[in-house]
Amino acid sequence: MNTKSTNVGSTDKAILRRYLELPQPDNKVMATYIWIDGTGENLRAKTRTVDKEPKSHKDLSWWNFDGSSTGQAEGSNSDIYLKPVAIYNDPFMLGKNKLVMCETYKYNREPTSSNKRISCVEAMKAATDQHPWFGLEQEYTLLDRDGWPFGWPKGGFPHPQGPYYCGVGASQALGRDIEEAHYKACLYAGVNIGGTNAEVMPAQWEYQVGPCEGIDAADQLWLSRYLLLRIAEEFGVQVSFDPKPIPGDWNGAGCHCNFSTQTMREPNGIEIINEAIQLLQQRHKTHISVYGRNNELRLTGRHETANINQFNAGIANRGASVRIPRQVGEEKCGYLEDRRPASNCDPYAVTDIIVRTVCLGEKDPES
Repeated sequence: MNTKSTNVGSTDKAILRRYLELPQPDNKVMATYIWIDGTGENLRAKTRTVDKEPKSHKDLSWWNFDGSSTGQAEGSNSDIYLKPVAIYNDPFMLGKNKLVMCETYKYNREPTSSNKRISCVEAMKAATDQHPWFGLEQEYTLLDRDGWPFGWPKGGFPHPQGPYYCGVGASQALGRDIEEAHYKACLYAGVNIGGTNAEVMPAQWEYQVGPCEGIDAADQLWLSRYLLLRIAEEFGVQVSFDPKPIPGDWNGAGCHCNFSTQTMREPNGIEIINEAIQLLQQRHKTHISVYGRNNELRLTGRHETANINQFNAGIANRGASVRIPRQVGEEKCGYLEDRRPASNCDPYAVTDIIVRTVCLGEKDPES
C-alpha cells in the first residue's frame, strides 16, 4: 500500500471572505508597511494595528524589521527602520485600513543602500520650480507557478507575435482578470493610474502611472507593483518584471518614462525638449547603469528597442532611445519618452537621474 499522500494544500477564498467580512472595531486600523528589500527590486510587507485612522503618513510612527532576512543587515545587528512616506487606501482589507509606502534606514538612521528615494527627493526639491511631470509605463509578464508564461502551451509556444497587442479574445488576452482587478485596485487605493493594455508578447501587459509631479510618480509606481503582486498571488499566478523573460523572437518588458517640465509643455516647448535630449545623450552610459538589471538582453535594437550601446532619438520612433510622440512633434510642445528603462528598474533612480541631468544640469566627470 502506498502511504505517501499526494494531496496538496490549498485555500478557499469563499472561506476567507467570511472572516474578512467580520466587523472591525472603530478604534483599530490595520496599516500594512511596504518596503523595497536589499535586491532593490523585490517588495516586502508586514502589518500592524494602530488606534485611529491615519490621515497622513506623518500620523504613523517608524517601525522596524529583521534586515538580516531581507539582505539589508547582518544577524548581529539586524534591526532596520521603516519610515512611512506615503499612505494609500487598502483594497484588500477595505474600510479605514491603509497601505503604507516606507523608506528603509540602518541602525544609525542612515539610509540603506537600497533606499534610492532619499536622493530622488533631494532632486525633486531642487527642481520644484520647473514642475517635473512623469508618466511611467510599467510592463510585466504573467507566469504560472512553474515559471512558464501564463496561458502558453506547456513545453511549447503560442502563435508568433502580432494578434496580442491590445488583443481581445481567449487566445489573445491571457490573464485579463488579473489586469482588470489591478486597475480597479489602483483606482481604489489612490494611485493615479492612467490606463492599461495587453502588450506585444502574449501574457504580457502594461499599465501607466501618471502624470504625477515629482516624487509622487515613483511612490505610486512602487505601490502599484505591490498591488499587482498581491492580486496575482490571489489568482495563484506569478508576476515577472524581468526585462527579457523569454529568449528569442519575443518582445522584452520595459518601464518607459515620459517626462516634461513646465517650459516643455508651453508653446514652442519642442526647443526645450530637443535640448533635454542632447543632455540625455551626453550621459547615456550613466543612465543605462541605473535603468535596470539585465537590460542588455532587452535593448538589442530589435523588438521596438534601441541598441544599448547607442543613443538615438526620433519622432514616433519606437526603435529610438528617446521618442518624441507624433502629437508633440505636430504641436511643438509636450513631453519626451525615454524608452531605455527596464521593467525591473527602480523608478526612484530613473526619475532622479532624469531630473538631475535635464533640470539640474549634472554632468559626468571628465574621463
